Amino acid sequence: MDTASVARQLTEWITQQVEAAHMRGVIFGLSGGIDSAVIAGLAMRAFPNSSLGVIMPCHSNPEDREHALMVAKAFALKIVDVDLSAVYDTLLQAAAHATAGLEVSRLGLANVKPRLRMTTLYYFANVHSYLVLGTGNLSEYTIGYFTKHGDGGVDLMPIAGLVKAQIRDLAAYLGVPQLIIDKSPSAGLWANQTDEAEMGMSYQQLDKYILTGEAEPKVKERVDRLAALSAHKKQLPPIPKLEGCSR
Repeated sequence: MDTASVARQLTEWITQQVEAAHMRGVIFGLSGGIDSAVIAGLAMRAFPNSSLGVIMPCHSNPEDREHALMVAKAFALKIVDVDLSAVYDTLLQAAAHATAGLEVSRLGLANVKPRLRMTTLYYFANVHSYLVLGTGNLSEYTIGYFTKHGDGGVDLMPIAGLVKAQIRDLAAYLGVPQLIIDKSPSAGLWANQTDEAEMGMSYQQLDKYILTGEAEPKVKERVDRLAALSAHKKQLPPIPKLEGCSR
């Protein structure tokens, strides 16, 4: 991969998309992970004076915020910090009576967090007339490793054509702090969560399959199954065609 060329193309693409939408800049969640750090680097190249990173802890590891601040400093990125912990607690308390006696899965509870973050990003996007940049990469997008209407609820997905290994190369080129590049990828939805443990495979295995079509049978089966199960996440809601009503 020609990293310099990719960085240039993505920067130009972001600029063109925002201008075509008649918006003023870009906004994105800054998690302290490598994907959002790469988005920060690209955003500041495209819109150095109108990019905004939003740090949104929600019962999160304090280290994630520290790493997000490190990224913001590295790119001289303007940020806002909105702690969603109390909002999360209030929502679950308000819904408690309706779920009494029902089992709510850990994932179901965790997915509330990225959906609150999506709402927060669009609030600020509306205030500033910015477009929301997604931080998802091709590895995660392929298997649906994102929350529908959460971190998947965005306007543009600049790095969704790059696998994780390519993201690391791009991060190094853009000047992302090495600590961020080297840390274990995690969505941070619960304590000690890691992407690879939840996906059931390594990024290396997943990236190889995406790029070459080659994988161990168990990896191929899992990737294909997860891709099929998550297909609905990548499509607009279906609309029925009714006789005598639809054109």
